[in-house]
Amino acid sequence: MALGTRAVSDSQGVRTLLTSARFELMPFESFDEEITHLPDNATIAITTSPQLGIEKTVEKTEEAAEMGYDVVPHIAARYVEDQEQLEAIAERLEQAGITDIFVPGGDREEPAGEYESAHDLLEALAETEYSFAEVGITGYPEGHDFIDDETLAESMAQKAPYATYIVTQLCYDPETVVEWVEDIRARGIELPVEVGIPGVMNYQRLMQISQKVGVGDSIKFLRKTTGILGFVKQLVGSRGTYEPDELIDGLAPYVGDDEYNIRGVHIYTFNQTPDTERWRHNRLDS
Repeated sequence: MALGTRAVSDSQGVRTLLTSARFELMPFESFDEEITHLPDNATIAITTSPQLGIEKTVEKTEEAAEMGYDVVPHIAARYVEDQEQLEAIAERLEQAGITDIFVPGGDREEPAGEYESAHDLLEALAETEYSFAEVGITGYPEGHDFIDDETLAESMAQKAPYATYIVTQLCYDPETVVEWVEDIRARGIELPVEVGIPGVMNYQRLMQISQKVGVGDSIKFLRKTTGILGFVKQLVGSRGTYEPDELIDGLAPYVGDDEYNIRGVHIYTFNQTPDTERWRHNRLDS
């Protein structure tokens, strides 16, 4: 059920989502090639890799910022060793002209240092001389494998005062996203939401990526996103290639609704930007 009055048409909503999309890249060897396929004025989020650590994220952030991109580095809490390293990272980002950071907890099983959670790092960052105009935190429309819903809600309430927006984990069902937004609004969380959506990808590539980015076995990865049956059903119907049309079309009617406050989409490209960009341009031209 809608919380507010629709402010734009569905077609306008689609155009808004696709023209303001953020693109997430992983700082692997393919990064330098993949970034060339994105618009010159693109906003690019750069993840923290379990294999490469947070230093590589900062390096790629500096390089992309030098190229003129609007860059949002992931400062994953469990990869930062201590306050000294946090301040050194913040100083480098400030010098690179970064005004927007995203702070997840991080997939690392054991923290590298004293920060167990995103809240711990956000609290520590607030005690430094460094600040950023935009700070993103994570939302979980489909819950979390190891954390119950009430604990997730409490965690978001703790982090929200330090943040300016929320980016959701992958979710393939727009209704689930909308219901989750309604739930957090009911809990008093009013931060704007960027909905995390996958880019264009095929099933085999997704299996390879799940291993490469260190999220465990492929079955676990699928469970973390949409559930095996739902994912396979969509893939079979699309001849093995996933395109996020249903997500975009399902979210479009809510763009411009102030009570939902969905401000855009965050595209998990899995470093497959050419396919995703072709799809995005085709949708905008249709």
